[in-house]
Amino acid sequence: MIYSEYQQHSIPANIDDIAAQQEVAEDSAKSRTLWGDAWGRLKKNKLAIVAACWIVFIIIVAASADLWVPQVLGAPNATAANMAEASRTAPSLAHPFGTDTLGRDVLSRVIYGARISLTVGVVATGISTVIGLVMGALAAYNGGIWDTIIMRLADIFLAFPYTLFVIAMIAVIGNGIQNVFIAIGVLGWPQIARVFRSAILSVKENDYVDAARSMGASDVRIIARHIFPNSVASIVVYATMNIGGAILTESALSFLGMGVVPPDPSWGTLIDDGQQYLQTEPWLMILPGLAILTTVLAFTLLGDGLRDALDVKMKDA
Repeated sequence: MIYSEYQQHSIPANIDDIAAQQEVAEDSAKSRTLWGDAWGRLKKNKLAIVAACWIVFIIIVAASADLWVPQVLGAPNATAANMAEASRTAPSLAHPFGTDTLGRDVLSRVIYGARISLTVGVVATGISTVIGLVMGALAAYNGGIWDTIIMRLADIFLAFPYTLFVIAMIAVIGNGIQNVFIAIGVLGWPQIARVFRSAILSVKENDYVDAARSMGASDVRIIARHIFPNSVASIVVYATMNIGGAILTESALSFLGMGVVPPDPSWGTLIDDGQQYLQTEPWLMILPGLAILTTVLAFTLLGDGLRDALDVKMKDA
């Protein structure tokens, strides 16, 4: 009697428990995705979160500058009426970063310079990413002569020092923010092409790619629907870091007088203007330099955090 009661009541109960556990496990598995797991790991990286918050803060301040900067600090290109008295004043409540030689507020120019630097970083990285994705896809997916030609072309680009190559191109096409976009974007594709090529080679022979090919899917569809989604993690990481590199390159070009044309503010031109007063008014050079340092460092730390978060080997870490 005891055994029969155990059979009648305990076994169904155990079966129900097992079914419930399986249902919970299935729901949990469905809710876990690459990006969901990555976000969970990224939140544990304090440096990456601080870097992301700093980037968001810079973007918000730069994007909203027209709403409050001219009223509070003054227009970035407006020279002071009493230039002799307002020239190169020390940091104060009225001018937190001081003023430059023409009496213009340095903080106002740093904020508006952030617009240019961030725009160059995003646009130039976008150009180099698109070119790199196309070239990397052609090299890896088609292979053969395409792979040889594209990779040797990339080797030629990489054989030249990047900054000097950009300077040479700017010297040919001329100064200006649009030409900076073109120079940095066009010359930055080889690294992304190599990254995407390696990612494609690692997934192109998988069974799901062969299945899609056997079902008649075109090469473009296979790359867009099957290969690219499985390779996008490495591209996101590299593009994030590349934004910081593009900002640094633009600042170097502007410092050398080959980037943004004055009087438009740029972090590089602000450092160039302040270097001659380094001993007497060091804030004119140090404060724009800190803007470059913190922003480039933030993109680098965020890229490192994304690399660790998107690493599938750390899924259970």
